[in-house]
Amino acid sequence: MTVKLRFLERYESSATTKRAIDICISAIILVITAPIILIIATLILIVMGRPIFFIQKRPGLNEIPFKLIKFRTMSNSIGSALDTSPDNNRVTRLGHFLRSTSLDEFPSFYNVLAGDMSLVGPRPLLMEYLALYNEEQRIRHRVKPGITGWAQINGRNLQSWNERFTYDNWYVYNQSIKLDLKILIQTLWIVLRREGITETKQSTKSKFTGNQ
Repeated sequence: MTVKLRFLERYESSATTKRAIDICISAIILVITAPIILIIATLILIVMGRPIFFIQKRPGLNEIPFKLIKFRTMSNSIGSALDTSPDNNRVTRLGHFLRSTSLDEFPSFYNVLAGDMSLVGPRPLLMEYLALYNEEQRIRHRVKPGITGWAQINGRNLQSWNERFTYDNWYVYNQSIKLDLKILIQTLWIVLRREGITETKQSTKSKFTGNQ
């Protein structure tokens, strides 16, 4: 049996359980953190104004686009073709705090609840990267993107792009409920310790520019 067939059988057999866990945990988190989400939204409105949320198309399962939602952390509209200022000049003090504590990710649990994302999976990257991937790098889109993943507990934004793709592919071929639970527990620990948030002197990871 080929590696691909083994992967498909394992993924399909755990898909229902994985989806049930996604719905239960994301719903619980959204209910429990509703007051915190309201406070953060109010602070963003006061400090940075509208829009409160960062919404951007990202490739999901099988590269089908969906709209990722996060709290806005930069001082002006994100994603504009006219906006060329460096990220580290645009992230506000409030935005830096939200990123360093991963609080900016809270709205993404709505994406999980809607079925666009999973709690665990390769992070959804930019649509523009699709044209730059080789066939091996596209493997990451055979599963739903996640709020956290195997790459995130092994260095987060401190990894090179090749390292990130290697970790993502390893997860795709080894995905299981047991592994997901391990990743969720380790993610909580990493977030509490604020490890590996960004590259040196960068507010976000440097862009992927293709394979040299």
